[in-house]
Amino acid sequence: MVGAGQLARMTCQAAIGLGIGFRVLAASPGDSAALVCAGVVIGDHTDPEALLAFARGCDVVTFDHEHVPGGLLDELEKAAAGQDGAAGQASAAVRPGAAALRYTQDKLAMRERLGALGVPCPRYAPVTDVAGVRACAEEWGWPVVLKAVTGGYDGRGVWVCGTPEEAAAVLAHPVAVFAEEHVAFRAELAALVARSPYGQAAAYPVVETVQRGGVCHEVLAPAPGLPPGLAMQAERMALGLAAELGVTGLLAVELFATEAGLMVNELAMRPHNSGHWTIEGARTSQFEQHLRAVLDLPLGDPRLAAPQVVMANVFGAGGASTAGIYSRYTHVMAADPGVKVHLYGKQVRPGRKIGHVTVIGSDVAGLRDRATRAASYLATGTEESA
Repeated sequence: MVGAGQLARMTCQAAIGLGIGFRVLAASPGDSAALVCAGVVIGDHTDPEALLAFARGCDVVTFDHEHVPGGLLDELEKAAAGQDGAAGQASAAVRPGAAALRYTQDKLAMRERLGALGVPCPRYAPVTDVAGVRACAEEWGWPVVLKAVTGGYDGRGVWVCGTPEEAAAVLAHPVAVFAEEHVAFRAELAALVARSPYGQAAAYPVVETVQRGGVCHEVLAPAPGLPPGLAMQAERMALGLAAELGVTGLLAVELFATEAGLMVNELAMRPHNSGHWTIEGARTSQFEQHLRAVLDLPLGDPRLAAPQVVMANVFGAGGASTAGIYSRYTHVMAADPGVKVHLYGKQVRPGRKIGHVTVIGSDVAGLRDRATRAASYLATGTEESA
């Protein structure tokens, strides 16, 4: 797995249970997965030599982020096809491949491709100046959303601009952006599916993601109150996109539920924050499922292990430390033995995702309260209710 963040860390844990040899290309020995994985290679994912050397000897290369440059992905695939001139050196299959990953790396290309497929999306337009943003606002109204074409995640690279002056401040930065209409939605949803090279596919129950400031704070599985027909539509949409885009592994489709129906917001082709609940809450975790998919093994059962599951992210808080987080285990575990805690071994910084908690049961309101209290206490030492 290229990248050694928390997604690789939790994938490593799934690989251990399956008896699969697993190694990571880490930027530093202190990366989340590098702290726990037996096979760690230190290298830069933008360095062609480091990337190709890492791939040799692997059966499959997959990713815990979208930041490997497209040209290097092409080189990896050529090497896998025996076109790198390295005679006698086995190269890894790249899953998902460069053609699919393009639509997670380039958001404008993703919008264009989804539009060509007839998939409902917010209206968008390439812009390079304030006049272009004004033209969009005249058609859609303010605010206008500006999105970075590449590199954005977790609320980064997304700006909601209420005035031309705010748009001008964004455009002053040397970042390619496009404009998108601001969508009034009833809920934000995520549909997580897996697809193997053989063509087998599986869909997890559609979840609701509770966002604050563009960052996911809670995931409710399944999405409470979501009509069965709409849930089925979201699953079918995600499965159809996985097939159309040639995805191998996991595909997370982030959706807006609006008065007019579903709209696709974002895509991710890797394990995803909206699927962390599956470790305890599904019969097969998203991390095991991703491994099964990219290795072309039969896929696991994605059904819920309980009627309702709630996951809450744990964020770093000002003045907190890693040691301080662990010192709060006693209270959290004694107060609610049913809470499952996952910490990522990351240095604590304000606003940084450093872990998550999961609770399972049947009462979504009660579960949200329990998860929020636990996540809050781990982060700050005080319990805040949902």
